[in-house]
Amino acid sequence: MATTIPESEVEITAVRSQGAGGQNVNKVASAIHLRFDIQRSSLPQEHKERLLALRDQRISRDGVLVIKAQTHRSQELNRAEAWGRLQELVESVARPPKVRRPTRPTLASRVRRLQSKKMRSEAKLLRRREDPAQ
Repeated sequence: MATTIPESEVEITAVRSQGAGGQNVNKVASAIHLRFDIQRSSLPQEHKERLLALRDQRISRDGVLVIKAQTHRSQELNRAEAWGRLQELVESVARPPKVRRPTRPTLASRVRRLQSKKMRSEAKLLRRREDPAQ
């Protein structure tokens, strides 16, 4: 199920690349900021809700997703990279989440857990006996 985003819903802005100290690296506006308003998009409502529920620092409180791309010196490559990242994010949200049912631990894992707890408590007792401060 391929969810495509119309180009009319995405705003792409060319900006100057930022260096390590915040200075402008080159005078060419090769970096791209891609803005995508989740609330106003034509995505299905459940996809919008999943996107807004993501813990992603690129999504602002008002539901605007900003993807920045500045790794390439060419504006076209940065544009393609940002667009690809947006499509990837929307595709990941479009997949239905896995329903996990609670499972009971196996007998072997319960035995291992009890043994390790017993070993830890025995080691603790030995340390207490060896410690002259107590």
